[in-house]
Amino acid sequence: MANPPKDQRPEGSEGKVTSDLASRIAAAKRDRAVEEAETSRRASGDTSQMGRAVRLGSEFIAAILVGAGIGYLLDLWLNTRPWIMLVMVLVGFAAGILNVTRSVAELNKAAPPPKDADLGPADEDEDDDR
Repeated sequence: MANPPKDQRPEGSEGKVTSDLASRIAAAKRDRAVEEAETSRRASGDTSQMGRAVRLGSEFIAAILVGAGIGYLLDLWLNTRPWIMLVMVLVGFAAGILNVTRSVAELNKAAPPPKDADLGPADEDEDDDR
């Protein structure tokens, strides 16, 4: 349906069309802003999880490498190859596990899991097995 020419339109109808169009544009902009905010929130959550994983992995590997390096140097100094290095690799492994455990405890304390997170079987799931 074609619009009548401007001079044949009733007075004030142009204002209605313009205000309706402006309100629809504003609503579309709001919806788009909400979607973009949610997308960026999800992306930043994924990035922080990846950052945590890299941090924990690097702490673990660093502890093992430091233990192996100290053991190697002690073996060179005491001429006991490879025994001190093997022991220090095991000490580095234990230290790495301890560091990762402490870091995870701190991260969990700083950002606990959401209350509505599904962390295990629900009570009604256990009743179905009977």
